[in-house]
Amino acid sequence: MAEEGITQLLLQWSGGDRTALDRLLPLVYSELRRLAQSYLRRRQPNLSLEPTLLVHEAYLKLVNQEQVSWQNRAQFFGLSAKIMRDLMVDHARHARAAKRGGGNYSLSLSEADRVGQSLNLDLLALNEAMEELASFKPRHCQIVELRFFGGLTIEETAEVLAISHATVERDWNFARTWLYRHLKSISDSEQN
Repeated sequence: MAEEGITQLLLQWSGGDRTALDRLLPLVYSELRRLAQSYLRRRQPNLSLEPTLLVHEAYLKLVNQEQVSWQNRAQFFGLSAKIMRDLMVDHARHARAAKRGGGNYSLSLSEADRVGQSLNLDLLALNEAMEELASFKPRHCQIVELRFFGGLTIEETAEVLAISHATVERDWNFARTWLYRHLKSISDSEQN
């Protein structure tokens, strides 16, 4: 049961079939775990968040989504990405609060789709930059979330947002460049 099976189970779940949720978990668990491992592979080694915990917390939040009318696999993994990002940010905030200034996740934005140079940044800085980007370019922020955190392709992102492939590519390029420059300027100013 591939993408169509996942979509069908999501539609059944949206229609009120709670047993579809039980059949869905084995199909999406490995993909959710792969996403979590990808995010956490770039974290600082002294942090305690593990892929299994991240997947379980994200899945619990996903199954409690009552306002979502599931449409397809891409939408599911897009929301999963947002939830994982939120959980990681919360965890980083708690770690930082517990250890003044510590507990940052180190991520490379360029790894999502080569920006050019590698820029390592912490998850909290990325989150703040994405919030700023969302204040004037909300769709661009959604695209970063779906592509970088959700691991969706250009085509899947276009499908979730109901926009053209070309628009996703253009907005993705703008968002990556803007985030890179914004985070680089913050990093440079902190070093001076």
